[in-house]
Amino acid sequence: MSMHLKTITLTEQQDSWVKGQVESGRFGNESEYIRYLIRRDQQAQERLTTLRKALVEGDSNEPKPLHISAIKAVGGKRMKAVK
Repeated sequence: MSMHLKTITLTEQQDSWVKGQVESGRFGNESEYIRYLIRRDQQAQERLTTLRKALVEGDSNEPKPLHISAIKAVGGKRMKAVK
């Protein structure tokens, strides 16, 4: 994979934040942290695209009845799983 050099401008607070992330030991250098942020943003955008696609595909324009007992049962199972 080829690398491209970019110049970015950060506020003093943002620069301190980036340096702090590197100093924490999670990242080897500032570039690693920036690439990590870009990957996270890309993943978030992919999830949004998938969700929007699912919403469009699932839009039948026909209402479906909700059964409160089924909703409560699912909620009860989730609550038990958390405990």
